[in-house]
Amino acid sequence: MTLEIVHYGEDVLHQKGEAVTRFDGELKTLFENMVDTCIEAEGIGLASQQIGKALMFCVVDLRDVEIDFEYKLDGTSPPLELFNPIGMCNPIVTILDSPKTTYEEGCLSFPGIRGDVDRPDWVRCEYQEIDGTPHIIECNGLLGRCIQHEVDHLNGILFTERMKKKIFKQIQPAVNQLKAKTIIRLSK
Repeated sequence: MTLEIVHYGEDVLHQKGEAVTRFDGELKTLFENMVDTCIEAEGIGLASQQIGKALMFCVVDLRDVEIDFEYKLDGTSPPLELFNPIGMCNPIVTILDSPKTTYEEGCLSFPGIRGDVDRPDWVRCEYQEIDGTPHIIECNGLLGRCIQHEVDHLNGILFTERMKKKIFKQIQPAVNQLKAKTIIRLSK
C-alpha cells in the first residue's frame, strides 16, 4: 500500500526520530508500505519523517540502478538484490576518510527540486534490520550518498541544508513556493 509523502513545509520533516524499539509485524508492514511508496514515487530512499512519522527508520532501495559503487555488508559483498530493499532501524553513520563528491540530489519531499550537494564519498552505517538483526555496511557512491541523505532526514536535516549557499539561492524560489503551497494545503 502506498502512503502519502509529506512535502516541505510540514514540521515533521525537521523532527529527530524516536528510536525503533519494537521489531514486530507493524514495523514489517510499515517497511513494505514505505518500499511500495518509494517505488511508486520512483525514488531510491524514503525516511519515516517523509510519511509523517518521526522514527529512526528509513528504506533504501537501489535494485533498479546501475551499480557504480562499492559496498561491504558485514564484511562481505553479497549481490545487491539479496539485501535490497534495506529497512534501516536506528542507523548511525560514520564518515570514513575519503574525498567529498558533488552530486545533484533530489528528494521526494521536494518534488521537482534538485541541487548539488557535497558529501563524503565513503561511509560506515551501523543499523538494525526490521527483525532487529544488527548490520554494518560500508559503502561509497550512490549507495553511500543515499544512506547519508536518508539518515539526515531521520535527524531532521534536509538536503537543502547541506547545499552551498549559492546553490540553494538558485532553487530558493521553488522551495519557497513549495512551502507556501504546503502551508495552504495544511490550513484547509
